[in-house]
Amino acid sequence: MKHYLLASDFDQTLSFNDSGALLSELIGARGFAEKVAGLSRINLVQQGGELAYLLRHDPEFRSVRSEHLREVGRRVRLKPNLGLLTRLLAEGIPGYRFSFFVVSAAPEEVIQSALEGLVPAQNIFGTRFDWNEATGEIRSILRVPAGYGKVAVLDELQERLQISSDRIVYVGDGGSDVHVMLHVNHRDGFTIAASETRLVTPIARRTILADDALSVLVPVLEDIVGLDRAGVRGYFEFRGFVIREWDRMTTDRLSIESPGLPELPASA
Repeated sequence: MKHYLLASDFDQTLSFNDSGALLSELIGARGFAEKVAGLSRINLVQQGGELAYLLRHDPEFRSVRSEHLREVGRRVRLKPNLGLLTRLLAEGIPGYRFSFFVVSAAPEEVIQSALEGLVPAQNIFGTRFDWNEATGEIRSILRVPAGYGKVAVLDELQERLQISSDRIVYVGDGGSDVHVMLHVNHRDGFTIAASETRLVTPIARRTILADDALSVLVPVLEDIVGLDRAGVRGYFEFRGFVIREWDRMTTDRLSIESPGLPELPASA
């Protein structure tokens, strides 16, 4: 039986919401998007680690306690059939076994609260804080799985599971996934983009755009298990699902500008 490690981002990959935006709404903080954009412009923190920085250093976020993060997790809107996805991966596919992990820069308390009963807490790697027990404030940041931090977590999991690098699958949606996707691809693993983000789509081996969490299984069944399209449809239909629309497209993005040279005569 072939054993694979399948790791996924959380915000807007397994869910529809950004946990930082939900937290801002909960505590009444203003300008979250602008603050994240500002940190991104000056490259002060790794992309994806902006919320962790704000929680530790921004006055508006210093009031956040662990119970706020758990409440945000309860408010996160997950993609449909996420529980079924984790169950199917746990059951495996004949000849294939998948260990599923979540690796995200979102706070660990948020992810654990959102995925309670779906993914074991020990399979979740998010931003981890050291909390001051006396005041309830964040004392320090222990780990931020953003940028290269995700690579470090995957390497740790690979060592723990004792699997080869070509049996790693990573699913992500944004700029914070670029480092880990390049790392996985370089070592013959498999990457899946869950959005059309410009930085990620050209890197990922496959891009799947769907609102249902089960969509992740399509490239897994095709490119790893080796089923054809009819086989993939049969896999879903056997479990009571019908793929109604399946459009496969290749998109070329161009930006063409005039260099200011004189136009050639029509006869040329």
